[in-house]
Amino acid sequence: MWVSSQALEEETKRKSDFTETNRLVNSEDKLNKMDGGNQSTVSEFVLLGLGHSRNLQVLLFLIFFMLYLVIVSGNILIMTLVITDSHLHSPMYFLLTNLSFVDMLLSSNTTPKMITDFLKENKTISFGGCMSQIFFSHFIAGLEMVLLVVMAYDRYVAICKPLHYSTIMNLQRCIGLVVTAWTVGFVHAMSQIVVIVRLPFCGPREVDSFFCDRPLVIKLACTDSYKLKILMNIDCGVVAITCFILLLISYTYILVTVFQSSKTGASKALSTCTAHATVVVLFFGPCIFIYVWPLNITWLDKFLAVFYSVITPLLNPAIYTLRNKEMKNAIKRFRNYYSKIWIPR
Repeated sequence: MWVSSQALEEETKRKSDFTETNRLVNSEDKLNKMDGGNQSTVSEFVLLGLGHSRNLQVLLFLIFFMLYLVIVSGNILIMTLVITDSHLHSPMYFLLTNLSFVDMLLSSNTTPKMITDFLKENKTISFGGCMSQIFFSHFIAGLEMVLLVVMAYDRYVAICKPLHYSTIMNLQRCIGLVVTAWTVGFVHAMSQIVVIVRLPFCGPREVDSFFCDRPLVIKLACTDSYKLKILMNIDCGVVAITCFILLLISYTYILVTVFQSSKTGASKALSTCTAHATVVVLFFGPCIFIYVWPLNITWLDKFLAVFYSVITPLLNPAIYTLRNKEMKNAIKRFRNYYSKIWIPR
């Protein structure tokens, strides 16, 4: 009887200890969920992409693969022409080279992943890969916005202060402006990613897009993100609206000066500014509706995302080459030079 009583006491003690341990573990889990600190349990996200039909996926693969090849080859052609042709060694084309490089980065951030996903059943992306896409999306967006402002400033100096152009837009000034653009883009991206990466992701992991779009990823966080969305939209809005206002000021001065000058000079200046203004509209339009003022309409958001990451980098080389006589002449010189090398007489 005594042994049986002792065994019963030990068994009761073990059950009590087990219950207490479970209680402590559950309490710790609750505290972790309330704290939101280290609970990013989602290791990957699922990208729903642009369509579900297998035939449509193959068709989209072929289309976007060809478009991406054109984007890369077109922008590389512009950079090669500006570097190799001494006639294009001027501030405007130095900035254009940087824009072409940034456009390649813009498209390469999301398009290769989208293209390969068209051939996959499970379209997943790791947590780190998702955060990288968000970081570079904002880095490149902020960088290109400032770079477009710098290009507008270059045209303003060239048209409104032509006698001082070479002095104001010297190589050192151009490099300083480009470095400023890269710095602004980096700071803007860091201000976004340091907040997003600390969010708790512990539940749903489906992103209804072909890449990790910041608003869609924040929506998956296991916390109330309403105020955070507003703050991030304001952050994007400050960069976008500031750049847009500076662009409007530059082009207003340019237009006033153009209409007061001779017809020949006005025609040439207006042609150059039209190309710049077209690129600005193509870039800022989708960018504002994606990051600053989201429409929250799934099909329209996807269309704008495709336009922003694929169509804009595709159209920029065409706009600057087809509407620019100096670029056309540079292409002819480039073609004639290499035709003599590869086709012996």
